[in-house]
Amino acid sequence: MVAMTQDRNTARRERGLLQVLVAASAVIFAGSIVCVNAGGFAVEGDTDPDLIYMGRAEHAVDNTGGADGDVSVLVRNDSTFQFANSAIDPVTQANLGMLCWVEDNQTVAATDGTGTRSACGRVVGIDSEGVWVE
Repeated sequence: MVAMTQDRNTARRERGLLQVLVAASAVIFAGSIVCVNAGGFAVEGDTDPDLIYMGRAEHAVDNTGGADGDVSVLVRNDSTFQFANSAIDPVTQANLGMLCWVEDNQTVAATDGTGTRSACGRVVGIDSEGVWVE
C-alpha cells in the first residue's frame, strides 16, 4: 500500500471492548468470565488449562444449536472485575498481586489446581464479596 495523499476516515474500535465470535453450542451469561478456546472462539470460564481469559461478558449470548462464529459476544477487558472467591481453593491476602485462576464462569481460585485451570488475571483486592481481578 502506498502512503496517503489525502484525508482518510480511519476506522477505530472502543478500547477495552472486544467483539468475540462465540463457540458452537456455547451459552455465555452477562457478567460471566469469558475465555477463548483453542480455536479462538468465546466460551464461559471453566476449569480447563487450555482456555485463555479475555474479560467479562457485557451481555448474554446463546449459541445453542449454532456453529462456531454464528454469533458474537461483547467482552470488556479494560476494567477490574469482582469475581466470586473459590470455596475449595480461596484467594487470600497472601495472593495480592499474584495471578488467580479460573474455576468456573464466575469464580477464581488461588492456584492452577495442579495444571487444571487457566490464568485469569492479577489479584488487586480481596473482600467479603469476592476477589478483584485486573
